[in-house]
Amino acid sequence: QFFVFCHGLLQLSQLLVSGYLKSSISTIERRYGLSSQTSGLLASFNEVGNTLLIVFISYFGSRVHRPRFIGCGAILVSLAGFLMSLPHFITGPYEYDQSVASMFSNTTDLCQPGVPGSRGNLSDAGCTPHAARENHEVLLVMFIAQALLGIGGVPIQPFGISYIDDFASERNSPLYLGILFSVTVIGPGVAFMLGSAMLRFYVDIDKVAGDDVQLTSKDPRWVGAWWLGFLVAASLVAVSAVPYFFFPREMPKEVGERDFPVVLLRNLRHPVFLLVVLAQVNLSAMVAGLATFMGKFLERQFSLTASLANMIIGAVNIPGAMVGIVVGGAILKRFQMSLQQCSAMCVLGMFLCLLLAFPLLFLGCPTQKVAGVTYSESSEFEHYALECNLQCNCPEKAYNPICGSNNIEYTSPCSAGCTVVNINADNNSVLNYTNCSCISKNGLAGFAKPGTCGTGCSHLFLPFVVLSCLAGILASISHTPSFMLILRSIQPEDKSFAVGIQFMLLRVLAWMPGPVLYGSAIDTTCILWEKKCDRKAACRYYDNNLFRQR
Repeated sequence: QFFVFCHGLLQLSQLLVSGYLKSSISTIERRYGLSSQTSGLLASFNEVGNTLLIVFISYFGSRVHRPRFIGCGAILVSLAGFLMSLPHFITGPYEYDQSVASMFSNTTDLCQPGVPGSRGNLSDAGCTPHAARENHEVLLVMFIAQALLGIGGVPIQPFGISYIDDFASERNSPLYLGILFSVTVIGPGVAFMLGSAMLRFYVDIDKVAGDDVQLTSKDPRWVGAWWLGFLVAASLVAVSAVPYFFFPREMPKEVGERDFPVVLLRNLRHPVFLLVVLAQVNLSAMVAGLATFMGKFLERQFSLTASLANMIIGAVNIPGAMVGIVVGGAILKRFQMSLQQCSAMCVLGMFLCLLLAFPLLFLGCPTQKVAGVTYSESSEFEHYALECNLQCNCPEKAYNPICGSNNIEYTSPCSAGCTVVNINADNNSVLNYTNCSCISKNGLAGFAKPGTCGTGCSHLFLPFVVLSCLAGILASISHTPSFMLILRSIQPEDKSFAVGIQFMLLRVLAWMPGPVLYGSAIDTTCILWEKKCDRKAACRYYDNNLFRQR
């Protein structure tokens, strides 16, 4: 039982490292200008190191000192966590377009009719060879850290599961594994909560005095302290690794020597094993994509801050899935279900989940009106839009969104033709922009507030969260029964190995491609890209209806 406790703790903190990346993915995209395809690849890259080794390590599972191997893996995971935060310390401070000259920039993105067009390169300031190299270094460090994270995670699950299943009584084993799996689900939940807490701090909290930051966390240019969570998570893993070096090896005698290829083929030819694993692959691919981009989806559809989106996922969706897993395990133990009953339970859970998830296709709103991006009243308006800020010589790439009094969003004060900015003297923040030639009400020049207009979708947020949570509970009821279908239908001495093959198939067919496919699909719905050094960086605006449907 102490081993189950330690293993729960280790899996929790290991998942804190990998789950935390998913909670801060939209922030890292914004900070380093990544497309969702790139960030999806980064999120699933830890599976690469994992896949290369998992089958071999599981095969040797019953011949080595399993606890000690788990401990070594944990040390690697901890190292990977510290590496993930390194980019923050090797790059300069975060720069963004702003209307008020500050210690970082003397440019301003207001409309300044007298100024010649030399201001066209506002965002290009960061386009030196040095900046481009810096970005490559950042990606390299993160990809290496993710690969290490994968390699370190290899022994943790298969060895832990087989160690427990070897020593627990047959009646208690499902309970212990149920506890472990529910912890496996708490892990990402805690990770999202950690993300929610850390992303409230400004990214350069260690480099810049608080008074110099003119952004609030509601601003679309806000970047939170994504690197802090990695330091916390990596330290936790290091602490959890310690007990493993003191557990005994203590194994029952192995029954007969076995041959690697023979065992592999024997398991892959087993119809129950293969079908259940393929079913798990389909579900896991969806979960992997959702886990990576659900936060981003909530941010865009319902105009939430990254911090709040993480909080919802960590406090509602993931505990929901946990409840499902525990309920599934409890039903199994209570009714001592046969394998046929297990599979019937899986089918029922999936079917009900589909019914509840179907309405989610329709719960959302289109993208807000953004002048020149999603919106033009007529051809006459477009002509007018060009005219009204023509004398401003706006920098093409400025991004400092404002919301006009006409409820139309503009990508910068300059594109709305605003010439005056009003500052709140107390805390140096922008109150509003006035004298905006593109925002006219009754022939008078209008005004605008800083920040995005939002999608006006808040009334659909609650039904969306409730339905997605219920669907998640129903889907995860099938988790433990599907595992029991595998563990009870194969030969006992193949257990460690079968779980290894299962995890490898899940990685290769689900966890690796899932986030990349999701990210690519999300990229296809982008309607305005940020440009860095003439290449696409992060997406500024999505077509929200397409984003939701795809």
